[in-house]
Amino acid sequence: MNLKSFRRRCLFLCLTFVVGLSALSARLIYLQVIKADDYAKMSDRVSIRKEILRANRGCIVDTNNQLIARNIPRALMALDKKLLMDTGPASLSLANLELRGSDEWNEWDARARDRNIRSRASRLKDEMPAEDIVQQHIEHVISTFARPLGMTREELRLCMQLDQEKKKYVVIKKDLSEDEAYKLKQLGREHSIVHAFHYEESQKRWYVMPEMASHIIGYTDHQSEGKAGIESRMNRYMAGHDGYVKNHRDKFDLLAVAKPQEISPPRHGLNIQLTLDMGLQAILEEELEAGLREFYAEKGSIVLMNPHTGEVLAMASYPSYNLNTREDVVKNGFDFATQAIYEPGSTFKVIAAAGALDKGLVSPQTEIFCHYGLYRNGSVRVPDHHPYGNLTVEQVLAKSSNPGAYKLALLLGRKNYYDYVSAFGFGKKTNIAMAGESAGVVRNTGNPTDFSRVSYGYAVSVTPLQVACAYSAIANGGRLMRPLLVKSIMANDGTVVMNYKPEPVRRVLKERTAMQMLKALATVVDIKGTAKRAKVEGYQVAGKTGTSKKLDFKNGGYLDGRYTVSFAGMMPAEKPAFVCVVVVDDPQTTEVKRYGGTIAAPIFAKVAKRVANRMGLKPTEPIEPKETTEPLAQTHH
Repeated sequence: MNLKSFRRRCLFLCLTFVVGLSALSARLIYLQVIKADDYAKMSDRVSIRKEILRANRGCIVDTNNQLIARNIPRALMALDKKLLMDTGPASLSLANLELRGSDEWNEWDARARDRNIRSRASRLKDEMPAEDIVQQHIEHVISTFARPLGMTREELRLCMQLDQEKKKYVVIKKDLSEDEAYKLKQLGREHSIVHAFHYEESQKRWYVMPEMASHIIGYTDHQSEGKAGIESRMNRYMAGHDGYVKNHRDKFDLLAVAKPQEISPPRHGLNIQLTLDMGLQAILEEELEAGLREFYAEKGSIVLMNPHTGEVLAMASYPSYNLNTREDVVKNGFDFATQAIYEPGSTFKVIAAAGALDKGLVSPQTEIFCHYGLYRNGSVRVPDHHPYGNLTVEQVLAKSSNPGAYKLALLLGRKNYYDYVSAFGFGKKTNIAMAGESAGVVRNTGNPTDFSRVSYGYAVSVTPLQVACAYSAIANGGRLMRPLLVKSIMANDGTVVMNYKPEPVRRVLKERTAMQMLKALATVVDIKGTAKRAKVEGYQVAGKTGTSKKLDFKNGGYLDGRYTVSFAGMMPAEKPAFVCVVVVDDPQTTEVKRYGGTIAAPIFAKVAKRVANRMGLKPTEPIEPKETTEPLAQTHH
């Protein structure tokens, strides 16, 4: 190619580029200037409304998949008074009312009805003053919706607050069911009243057994956020994430159906399966309330655990509250089982005995001189409820001797003793999946008197759950287990997302020591022990009673004649299937002496008998036939 041809080619390309650029510029000018008004008008005609699609909060079920808590769809109906008084929607509504009574109405299909309503509405605006259209429309709205809403016409009129001009948005009715909201929406469509009312969908938490396990389950607020118990602790799994849909509607085509243009589906929450058996929970709650009534007490707790896995099978606290109504939640929302701290008394004596046995310092049959009702050791004074003299280690537990427990603690030594207290989990939270758990109070002050008192369950504070965990360590061969309350997390299709397995915290005792303790604690329930009323026919029971004076937090010291009584038991004693701790606060009965053996032990017996039956435990001891006073049936030969 020569130079002349090359120049011609470059000139052609430049001209082509300029022409193309000019055409593009012209198109841009046309779109931005000439058609700008058309696009603006189109934008003004289109209304975009973003509607939230609520996520379902996950369900809560028990270990047998029995439903405990779920969400139910609800809706709120609100009135937009600005649209109510707009002649456009109002004329369509009146046209619908007029034509609905015509002979041709039933002959028209949906398209014909729509066309005729629009046509008649247009003429009405020419025939009637705007004020009359609006006023008749309001009366028609009231007539249409009053009865379906369960209101009189006057009640609905008052609810609409027509005299309050500044208030443009009014809630007509809350807590509508899904079916009720659908029927109201459909009624509005049939009468061409689709703009004045707005429906906000929501979710309401519903508890199937609202008065059972209230403290464990917890509740949600109006925004579906967990505020107590499992609802709070597992909120991040159950909450889910809301979605949305953006609807485009032609502002000037009032009968047109909104068209969804963008949809982001909600992500529903996961379901929580608990270790609770609601059948066992019912047993605990029934027997706890019956026991508190019988012994005139206002507060108490029962904890039932599988000692081998740490699973909380049931856990009852009283007083309680209704999860659906939440009446008295402030007054009764305190969970005795995990938040109440009390001086355990003699149930704490197992620490000294188990520690001394575990270190090989004594055997179950080693004799301890327990003095005769009072033991003095320098400045330390240890009283006893009975003058016993010599007792074996087993008998120290069976008779619940204070000096005996103190001497075992002395033999073990202060450091070793407090090491065992810590190893059994006292003074620390158990880390159960519940909010607000107490750690209890354990103080190694170095004071000899404090040390003596801790050895028999004073100057130390515990929770019922901590005691249940400690006794579970004895029952399962010496391992402290973390209490399990959540069994698994599941998707809506039943797929298990996460399983919670038994979690040993530490080994507390040698297996041999745990077996020795089980045998020793079985003697407590013997006829000569302090817990003979904890006996269950057909089974050998092991356990320990506890009685302690109530602290006077206001004035210091103890309250005169007021006690916290308890029993920590396990059954069958040979290989416990469950551990059950009963704590009764401040019984006022005068029919029996206020001891753990006379109040908490018989409550345990009633619970254990029913629990064994539900769990299908086979009797481990022969059941003696009951005597009958009925005459024997005569036989004829």
